[in-house]
Amino acid sequence: MYKEDIIKAHNRIKPYIHNTPVLTSTLINELVGANLFFKCENFQKMGAFKMRGATNAIMQLSDEQKQKGVVTHSSGNFAQALSLAAHSLGVKAFIVMPKTAPEVKKNAVKGYGGKIIECEPTLLAREQTASEIEEREGATFIHPSDDLNVILGQGTAAKELLEEYPNLEYIFTPVGGGGLIAGTIIAANHFGKNCKVIGGEPLEADDAFRSLASGTIQSNESTDTVADGLKTQLGDVNFPIIQKGIEKIILVSEKEIIHSMQLIWERLKIVCEPSSAVALAALIKEKKDFGNRDMGIIISGGNVDLTRLPF
Repeated sequence: MYKEDIIKAHNRIKPYIHNTPVLTSTLINELVGANLFFKCENFQKMGAFKMRGATNAIMQLSDEQKQKGVVTHSSGNFAQALSLAAHSLGVKAFIVMPKTAPEVKKNAVKGYGGKIIECEPTLLAREQTASEIEEREGATFIHPSDDLNVILGQGTAAKELLEEYPNLEYIFTPVGGGGLIAGTIIAANHFGKNCKVIGGEPLEADDAFRSLASGTIQSNESTDTVADGLKTQLGDVNFPIIQKGIEKIILVSEKEIIHSMQLIWERLKIVCEPSSAVALAALIKEKKDFGNRDMGIIISGGNVDLTRLPF
């Protein structure tokens, strides 16, 4: 299921994305006792894997829809991804952002050509504002993580990784809204050789872990985590894919996230955001179960506010 769809999605978006590099570190390998291959989506256009899904979703619209533009609500990477993807494809992008979103993020969205509409910092306000724009402008709403075309686009990162390293036994990704891990599961099923997918999630925002345990989508009362990209919850489209295909989710503490982020900066010599470090933190936490295996880790993004580093 979805094999042809993900191949078509990849061929469709190739002119608009980077095939990002895969890095390794002898020292990190020694630390975990396994062979790790880091798929560096921090080097993707706009600095995160979300460029893939945003591009694919816009390209699937009709000419009439493209003419009227797209709308989403996001204060982070998807806001930037949809703005840049829309700009590359000559489509208007309306981005609903909370008033409290950092100026650095608003400036990035503006720089990529997105038109910002500010709202109160609640999910309800975001959704209401987005649907007002849909009605007023006729724009098509694109969800950051719960849209099949977005999910298929995100899965192309793991597809590229498996084309380069087909014998990976596991791929680790962070879990936030569920788009990346759902796409990774689809790619692992079709392009891996019995490759399993494991999610890393902050203890302070463990809604996906609880959703799998309960069988229904859970939300978080509070999300006091440094991994600010992982504060969103799963959706109706990606949850069944995750339920059916995930091996497990490993919960990690704030201390473990920060330690892994530091390790990536120091040893791989690359900038990654805290959310990206969650996947490595999950592996390190349970490294005794993964000795001597070949494993992929998706570094999901590198959009970090350098004035607010956690170390």
